[in-house]
Amino acid sequence: MSRRQLRLGAFLYTPGSHSAGWRHPDAVPETDMDFAWYLRMAQTAERGLIDTVFFQDTAAVNGSANLDGAGAIRPRVSRQVYLEPVSLIAALAAVTTHIGLISTATTTYSQPYDLARRFATIDHISGGRAGWNLVTSQIEDEAGNFGAERHMDHALRYERAEEFWDVVTALWDSWEDGALLRDKASGVYIDGDRLHFQHHEGRHFKVRGPLNLPRTPQGRPVVSEAGSSEAGKRLAARTADLVFTAQTVLEEGRAFRDEVRALATGFGRDPDDVKILPGLMTIVGRTEEEAQAKLAALQSLISDEAAMRLLARLCGDLDIHAFDPDGPLPPLPPSNAAKARQQLIVDLARKEGLSIRQVARYLGTSLGHQLQVGTPAQIADRMQEWLEEGACDGFNLMFPHFPRPLEYFVELVVPELQRRGIYRTGYEGRTLRENLGIPVPANRYTRTGANSSGGGTSV
Repeated sequence: MSRRQLRLGAFLYTPGSHSAGWRHPDAVPETDMDFAWYLRMAQTAERGLIDTVFFQDTAAVNGSANLDGAGAIRPRVSRQVYLEPVSLIAALAAVTTHIGLISTATTTYSQPYDLARRFATIDHISGGRAGWNLVTSQIEDEAGNFGAERHMDHALRYERAEEFWDVVTALWDSWEDGALLRDKASGVYIDGDRLHFQHHEGRHFKVRGPLNLPRTPQGRPVVSEAGSSEAGKRLAARTADLVFTAQTVLEEGRAFRDEVRALATGFGRDPDDVKILPGLMTIVGRTEEEAQAKLAALQSLISDEAAMRLLARLCGDLDIHAFDPDGPLPPLPPSNAAKARQQLIVDLARKEGLSIRQVARYLGTSLGHQLQVGTPAQIADRMQEWLEEGACDGFNLMFPHFPRPLEYFVELVVPELQRRGIYRTGYEGRTLRENLGIPVPANRYTRTGANSSGGGTSV
């Protein structure tokens, strides 16, 4: 029996997932806006046979709703700019050949038809390597950019997301295989019996359809999801091919994976088709001392002020700055932003007796995700243990800054994983689904034998 293989994503959160990583002497902070750097990083990840690059998104400047008397923005985080990621993966599709390209796009402030069309287009451009990271918006600042007086409540955001996914996937199935004929002899361009209207009417959306482009090279783009609240886990189990999560303890990772797989089974899905990838920041050294020295250099750059801004976003309406930073984390009111991440830090602070300052610096180091510092063998040991103990199917790799930490992982850790037989030595196929080992979903209309309401189309 062949060994289970790690699935890896590269989270290109520019200019780095460490809150002060962009200040490091080796860092290139211009990676946030320079396409040439994005291209170099995507090609590095492809050289390392990584399954996919992954881009997050926020459609606002964080903290922009809070202005001081002079009108200067006091942002909650120090990094504010990056290229719009759906456009970015479309550009990268033309200059890469095998690696998957996943972009975040919110269901809270988007429309299903437009989003379905854009991601299907990128799947065609890339030859079947596109992915949509399905999210509900966390950041309250986004509301004001889309005509809303206040941010939609958490439960309503997830209700909307469920219906959004229903509409998008129905649109992606609009065309059965073979519907686009372009038959010069007969003059028939489209087989209308294989073209389907959706006529969706729900609480949040009314969409006629069909999509105006045919089924994509991998059936439909891969869908990932990153919510770990109860609503988030349910949505992931129902919709996602990949689940990005944030467990840091093996037993908790295994429990999360087991729960999502059980939920997926309840939705009639094969649980092996749902890949769980917790976040993992790696700091690699040729010796353990070198790796620890790299971490110490990064930690010396974190300011308490910047770290506290990260924590403040998870504190609901509580002004965490009013508390003694060396005192215990106080009870936090419910958050309308990232509920699961808030619970993670509350549990961590309680279990380890951390002060407010320590919790903030923990967030500032790896955004609350797992951190592994050491030699290639030590990092591979941790990854192999999690894989073989059933705590994950792989990892979403995070980097303190760019581009060198990504290059170190590809140059030093990838060969060690290959030597152990738990990581590929070549891509299995040309589509993201082929490389992930996730089957092409059946077209719902082909499966049910539904008739089109469109009729044949001829020229």
